[in-house]
Amino acid sequence: MPLNINDDVAEIADDDSGLLYRCVSWLNTVFLVISAIFVVLMMLHVTADVLLRAVSDVGITGTLEVVSYYYMVCAIFLAFGYVELKNQHIRVDLFVQQMPRSAQVILYILACLAGFVFFGLLAWQSMSDAIRATRSHETIMSNFLFYVWPSRWALPIGFIGCLLAILCNLLKALARWRAL
Repeated sequence: MPLNINDDVAEIADDDSGLLYRCVSWLNTVFLVISAIFVVLMMLHVTADVLLRAVSDVGITGTLEVVSYYYMVCAIFLAFGYVELKNQHIRVDLFVQQMPRSAQVILYILACLAGFVFFGLLAWQSMSDAIRATRSHETIMSNFLFYVWPSRWALPIGFIGCLLAILCNLLKALARWRAL
């Protein structure tokens, strides 16, 4: 039996053409494209460094730092929301599949709420850390001056994208009364 909810919420969340879903999907797709660009940049940067070291015994200065603090961070965290929106995170639902539909939906709603709290806390803390790092122009110890504060913003941006995706999936599950 479907849950009686506001028709506006059902209209927004019932299909993938609702305004909220389209906006969140577009935003997370942009984040995914940026993430993919960082993966390609990382591949090109590391390949160039390896080739230069093979040919001339001199590599590109700062490759380890740029890969570790920029490419990897952006490649991982910016894609979180897209993965959540498409329901592609790792799940273990062996026992849940055997439960009645209403139990599946209730467990899914509880999981969405728990995920919302968890990623909300991560977004809050990483936003605080990013603001602190930006104010102090955070650097790391290296052979050269290397600023890491810009990469700190990938975490809250990715977590906010994930929060929005969880919200869309929760609304869709409520409107359809079906665990996604």
